[in-house]
Amino acid sequence: MSDLKRGGHGSAADLFPTHVLGRPEVRELPPAPDNTAKLIGPGIVAAGVGLSSGEFILYPYIASQVGMAFVWAALVGVMTQFFLNMEIERYTLATGETVLTGFSRFWRHWGLVFALMTCFANLWPGWATSSATMLSYIVGGEPRWIAIGMLASIGLILTLAPVVYVMLERLQMVKVAAVGVLILIAAFFVITAEDWAALPQIVTTATIPTELGFALLLGALAFAGAGGGQNLCQSNWIRDKGFGMGKYVPRIMSPVTGQPEAAPSTGFVFEPTPENMARWRRWWGFANIEQLVTFVLITFITITFTSLLAYATVYGQEGLPNSVAFVQSEGLVLADKVGGWFGALFWFIGAFSLFGAATGIVDYTARLAADVLRTTYVRGANESRLYFWIVWGLVAIGIAVLLFGLTQPLVLLVISACTGGLMMFIYSGLLILLNRRLLVPELRPGVGRIAALAWGFLLFGFLSILTLGQQIPKLWGAG
Repeated sequence: MSDLKRGGHGSAADLFPTHVLGRPEVRELPPAPDNTAKLIGPGIVAAGVGLSSGEFILYPYIASQVGMAFVWAALVGVMTQFFLNMEIERYTLATGETVLTGFSRFWRHWGLVFALMTCFANLWPGWATSSATMLSYIVGGEPRWIAIGMLASIGLILTLAPVVYVMLERLQMVKVAAVGVLILIAAFFVITAEDWAALPQIVTTATIPTELGFALLLGALAFAGAGGGQNLCQSNWIRDKGFGMGKYVPRIMSPVTGQPEAAPSTGFVFEPTPENMARWRRWWGFANIEQLVTFVLITFITITFTSLLAYATVYGQEGLPNSVAFVQSEGLVLADKVGGWFGALFWFIGAFSLFGAATGIVDYTARLAADVLRTTYVRGANESRLYFWIVWGLVAIGIAVLLFGLTQPLVLLVISACTGGLMMFIYSGLLILLNRRLLVPELRPGVGRIAALAWGFLLFGFLSILTLGQQIPKLWGAG
């Protein structure tokens, strides 16, 4: 007999508070398919969306200044997010609900808080403008107009695809493959035996080069791969893929080309019977492996090789900017070393990578907001239609910003810098509460997983305090 039964509860659903949302429905846990390879995807989406400025600008910039001695931090950061993502997945696998719905069971407005913070962090179309700037290195033209075209394309891509997740997964797979092609070509044409010999620096000379600024380095450690609202959307992506109890929840469909369905406001749970627990172990084992071999492996390999490429081309050059202009400098060196074709290929794949990131960012921002609104505030609404209007609202704001030629105000820059770390600090703690209190004992995280969440809680809390301490004086100075 389980601890749940010994505690006097009649059902796994009895553990869920009902002052905000009703109890979930009890159903059997669906079995994982015999060919679990068909379920691979959410980790690739997470890696693809996360492969953006950190992988093409931040870590390569650090490598250009101090060599490979700080790449170890990427592995620490990605592994921290692995454990964070898996606790987010644990709740959704067990309930079919997103973690924002779970958080809202404790306090009605938790989901709205995280959705608004995600919107604030992603309101400025930074990834689209960076992608447009890189594309302009090849084709010329005004980056602003290219970025406007990209934003309109993102809106069309996300709202015309019959099943949004399927389209997003395919886009990110193509992006990851393109980055892989770049790595392979660079390995043969650019990186020399002397450069390869620098790889052991990751371990042998691992250091924290504080001369580059501690906030920059800690941010690189904490946000390698993903960060902020993207981790929370792991719930939505595995649910749309049909993981675990998420199989009972309809996916987001296009209101234009699909057949939108109104998803239920609450999820589904299963009793810890021997058959369900056997199915759970298969789901949980697969989910962990999928994240390790996709999100963790792809992200770390990409950061390692883009850093090595920067080391092989621009290491020791002075005056390199920590911005998209860094990629321009690197591409010029690559064109000089290998040929103009490779410099153009480098910029094109970088532009495509940032475009894929921008698409994913709009998607997860809209997903989180639509899920929160439908679950807690407008329960009769259709989530697919809410998603449609939020996507185009974000696109319209981005286009308006670019049309008016506005530059990012300092206050929004500070909000963006602080929001991601603050979100991760808060939800690292909430995840411990959520999975230890609402799930039956057989499904709860053990001591090791709790310790990993506690480490994330401390890391992101420290990062938030440090960033606030550095950014608030800038606001006072601007005032």
